[in-house]
Parts: sequence; C-alpha cells; structure tokens
Amino acid sequence: MKTSRRDFLKNVACVSGFFIFSNHGYALRDSLEDSFIDKLLPAPKGGGFAMKDYWIWDPSVIKGEDGRYHMFASRWSKQYGFGNWVTNSEVVRAISDTAEGPYEFVEVVLPARGKQYFDGCTTHNPRIVKNGDYYVLYYFGNNYDEPNPSFTENVWESGLGQKAWMHKRIGMAYSKSIAGPWKRVDQPILNPRKGEWDASITSNPSPVVLPNGKVYLVYKSSPVNYNPPLLLGAAQADSFLGPYRRLSDKPIFSFHTDQNHENDVEDPFVWYNGQQFELIMKDRYGKICGEEGGGIHAYSKDGIDWHLSKSVKAYSKTIQWDDGTTSHQANFERPFLLFENGKPTHLFAATGDGSEPYQFERTWNMVIPLKGI
Repeated sequence: MKTSRRDFLKNVACVSGFFIFSNHGYALRDSLEDSFIDKLLPAPKGGGFAMKDYWIWDPSVIKGEDGRYHMFASRWSKQYGFGNWVTNSEVVRAISDTAEGPYEFVEVVLPARGKQYFDGCTTHNPRIVKNGDYYVLYYFGNNYDEPNPSFTENVWESGLGQKAWMHKRIGMAYSKSIAGPWKRVDQPILNPRKGEWDASITSNPSPVVLPNGKVYLVYKSSPVNYNPPLLLGAAQADSFLGPYRRLSDKPIFSFHTDQNHENDVEDPFVWYNGQQFELIMKDRYGKICGEEGGGIHAYSKDGIDWHLSKSVKAYSKTIQWDDGTTSHQANFERPFLLFENGKPTHLFAATGDGSEPYQFERTWNMVIPLKGI
C-alpha cells in the first residue's frame, strides 16, 4: 500500500513533535534515480535577473497569487566592491511572466532599518516559501557598530567585513500577499550556541514546509569564524513563527578532518519529495564532486542522517547555453529550485563573469530549465 506524505511523516519516530534520528554520519549510497546533473537543460541567455548598476545574488522564486513569477534576490550598489555583500546588501523583489525571465526590478523588500535591530544594516540570502495563507521570507541579517563603509573602503582589508560576518543571524518576514506589506521579526529565529559547532553565526537558511505544516530548516554556521570548516545543521518548528529547535547537537554534514579543514560545503537547498528529503549544495573545495565550487546531491529519510548520492555531482560551473555555446562561470552559487505542481522545474543560481572566483565584472541570477520528471 502506498504511503501518503502525511502518513510517512507520522511514521517517523517523534517525541514532542520532533523527529528522533539515528546515526549522525553520512555515507555514499546508490540512488534509484538518475543523477541530478543529468536533469539540467541548456540555460537561456538573457534569462534570470540582472541590474546594470548593482551586484545581484541569491535567487529565490515563487509563483504569486497573481500568476506571475516573483524573484527575491540580494543586491548592492556597484559603487561598492563585490565584497560589500556583507555590509551593504538588501533584499529586493523582481517579477516576470515566465519562470525563465528576464525579471524586472519592482521594489526593495528588506531595506536597512537601523542599527538597533539585529538585521539593521544588511539583509542577504533570501529564501521564499508559501506556508498556509502566508508567504514566508527567510534571510540573514546583520548589524555593526562602525560607520557605514565608504565607496572606496575595502571592508575585508579594514576588518569591517569580518566583524559584520560574525553578526549574521537568520531572520524572517511574512505577508499574506507576495507584494507585501511584510512583517519582519525583531529577533533572530535561530542564534549561535557558545562552545558548540555552530558558535559563530546562523546563516544561509533553507526552509521546507512539511505536509503537516511544520518547517524543517537547514542552516550554515562554524565553530569559530569565517575560516573553514563551514558546517550545516538542521532545525524544526511547529509553525513558521517558531520557536525553531535544533534536531541534533551535531552538524548534518562534516567532511573535514583535524589535519585538513579545507573540505566543506555551503549554500544548501533542501526539499521533501513525498518520500524523503533531498538537498543540493556547494562543494567549496571540490574534494567531493571533483570540481571546486561545483554542486553535490544528498538525500535523507529523516532529515538528519544524510547520504551522498552515488552520482554525487549536482551541477557545474561549466554552463551549456541555449544558443549552443558553453562558458565556464567564475562562480555558480546559492542554488534554488522552483517547484510547480510538486515537481522541480527550474534551477536558479547566482553567477558572474570574471577572471576567477569572486573577481567579477558583473553578477546576475541565472536560470536552468530541468527535464520533465
């Protein structure tokens, strides 16, 4: 007898509404399906979202009540360097009649709002979901005591970038309309834990709304600071308003060793396919998929005991375009899947033209259609 999505979740062992999980490791196992990377079709040139005078990053797309596609993204002025994402980013909304775009800027959704707030200086890493009657927008915000940087300041040389990075905290805003108004929470939904693996920050939120209305959330942190290893954890809440409680005291992925910290992951995107969780993420050093900055795929029955797929590579920085050309992008980050009728239809990612990673001439959010599943 086929198990429904709701019955599956009920059958997972629970205590006080939260999953109890088994081992905390990861393993390489066979997957019954084709590799994720084989689902990628040529990318449309001119698709996605770009703005002439801004760095663009962090795509997250949803179909609104108006039938149009709404992309939430991060932007900051090109009068600053690209590295000022950590001090000057703001979350914006753009729209398109088609999933592939091009998207047109509409408004700033999460502007700076004063240093008395945890997210008063910067908003970044948006992820949009629909939960019941509400659109829920997750992101990280930060603040810093120093004056706002000048256009000529290199914030990573002055030390402001590092200070701002350490103040990253996951926030949330919600609205009954995709056009707002948005209610921003005034406190982080998840804070770091002193002395634990996630002592530094909470960042890179990736939420999935489960069939029972609960929210499963993957997030990024680290034991000390921005140096490797970066690690991913999992939390859950009975409703999007929280509270969010960690599902384990350990990270859900840990690839580094005591001798070599430079083997880690970031930029998770997680979803629930009706039978199990799936996740794609960035392999920062390329020691898992064989390409620095390439993507890897993993799956889990319970959201904590994760396994790498046998065909582990999920995406590449080498892009096939719909005009028959191929390019190698400086970066391909912040992957996001658009779902329609319960199936993933498009992969979005932040990318850029440049001589090497993070040395950009311009950046934009691109889109890759997926084969029908």
